[in-house]
Amino acid sequence: MNIEQRLAEAISITEAAARVALGHFRRDPDVETKADQSPVTIADRETEQAIRAGLERAFPGEAIFGEEYGRTGDAAEMWIIDPIDGTRSFIAGLPLFGMLLGHLADDGPQLGVIRMPALGEVYAGGRGLGATCNGAPIRASSCKTLAEARLFLNEGDKLAAREPAAFARMIRAGSLRRMGADCYPHALVARGLVDAVIDFDLQPYDYLPVSAVVEAAGGLMTDWQGRPLSMESDGRTLTAATPELLAELVALVN
Repeated sequence: MNIEQRLAEAISITEAAARVALGHFRRDPDVETKADQSPVTIADRETEQAIRAGLERAFPGEAIFGEEYGRTGDAAEMWIIDPIDGTRSFIAGLPLFGMLLGHLADDGPQLGVIRMPALGEVYAGGRGLGATCNGAPIRASSCKTLAEARLFLNEGDKLAAREPAAFARMIRAGSLRRMGADCYPHALVARGLVDAVIDFDLQPYDYLPVSAVVEAAGGLMTDWQGRPLSMESDGRTLTAATPELLAELVALVN
């Protein structure tokens, strides 16, 4: 399959899996705590199983790496899954949890899907394809200065505790600031409604599918030094609508 066909299959696979997640939403699922102290529910596990089953049917033999079940297969190219990005939101009944699916090659993410099951929105994009929301083209904004930017600070409690000096600068930056979490603020950068997101303590399945969508929409997503994201990145990310805005974000966080 070419990249356009792969993206269409990925959208279809997440559409089917979204029904699994929504079947558990606001039904008070049992919560377990993983070794890293993050929560997990039956919804996370069953949703990842549904995505994996769809991938195995559409792309037999291809490598898969998911949050709940780790890596299967061994290949230079790989699918990467976060079945419920925002389990804490899911547990609390907040409809801002997402579902992430991406395809990676040696030179980084090739395509990505950000699905918001409870909102009925799906953001998708790939190299050379542009980005869409529910099939309609979207594009990042043209904001070039932090002073004019609509800025989200994700994981504000962790930022305040672990990066207090940087956080003190962040909460004075931008023309409009909101605290957030998880994938949705990044999707809104791709849509042109938000200009920048500072994020913290992420895993590859949190940021690599998202970065494919943001970059397909003309935005940028890097680590805090402005370097391209990879499986080895440290989990601190910057998302910006333009290169000029990214440069100001790098200066701000450092």
